[in-house]
Amino acid sequence: MRELKIPKPFLDRYNEILGDKSSEFIDYCKKPLRKSIRINTIKADPKIIIKQIKKKGWTLKKIPWCNNSYWVDNWGETPIGNTIEHFMGHFYVQEASSMIPPVVLDPQPNETILDVAAAPGSKTTQMAEMMKNTGVIVANDPNLGRIRALRFNLDKGGVVNTIVNRKDGAAINRTNITFDRILLDAPCSAEGTIRKDWKVLNHWGEKHIASLSRIQKRLILSATDNLKDGGTLVYSTCTLAPEENEEVISFLLDKKPEFEVVKSNIKGLKTRPGMTTWRKKQYNEQVKNCARIYPQDNDSEGFFVAKLRKSFEPNKKTKVR
Repeated sequence: MRELKIPKPFLDRYNEILGDKSSEFIDYCKKPLRKSIRINTIKADPKIIIKQIKKKGWTLKKIPWCNNSYWVDNWGETPIGNTIEHFMGHFYVQEASSMIPPVVLDPQPNETILDVAAAPGSKTTQMAEMMKNTGVIVANDPNLGRIRALRFNLDKGGVVNTIVNRKDGAAINRTNITFDRILLDAPCSAEGTIRKDWKVLNHWGEKHIASLSRIQKRLILSATDNLKDGGTLVYSTCTLAPEENEEVISFLLDKKPEFEVVKSNIKGLKTRPGMTTWRKKQYNEQVKNCARIYPQDNDSEGFFVAKLRKSFEPNKKTKVR
């Protein structure tokens, strides 16, 4: 196991969140992250790709919550991203937890989808595949450099149903365009990605978390204006900070009671319910239907996912189901 110096405030925070189970969480933060891929059925036959991969001597283990996705072991000295199959867009190197939000959103062929913070495109390309390259995805990102990466990945993946848009995500509601489903994979403190990148801890801090929470609230409040009545919005982060997760969802529910949190049962994935209290704050009871995904539960990155449904009757307060 690698040596990783973790700030004491971070340790104290997770002692509060997980109690006597926090040491297991910290141990997993120190472990290398498993490599994982998602085969791109837009361009490739999974059976053929699996045969090609196995000829390389790689060992594949199915990821239960996402079709045609695998953890990869024994890839040798050649980085997975340097293979011809990856270069041709036959598979996408994507962390297993990152595949969860599109699965929860469940976009269907011929629907209209908004991806509020799309770059670099892992979830956008996954949704295009799920939609069989039909319908329309508006893939938005405010950062030009990240948009270049997004366009590259869309082109490499053979995606033709996606429009790339550059705009502040909190201002998209000014367009008055509505969508069947919306994904908001929000910018966050990335606590769940420590296994992949220790540098996350270099800029981690509670002031940073508070700043991001304000941004996330602006983004989700705007995004809900773009959702059709009866539509679904999935909010996700790769962090486990309550201020960036349950607090954001509770904020939205208080502002817009026409929304409800729908519990997601994801095959093969262990999740924990959302936190209804944190320090001296009491959150809306519906946040217990959110999903907390801890590294130690699935040997993955840490993640948070909330599935929200908008009522057909905007002025009627919905109930938890």
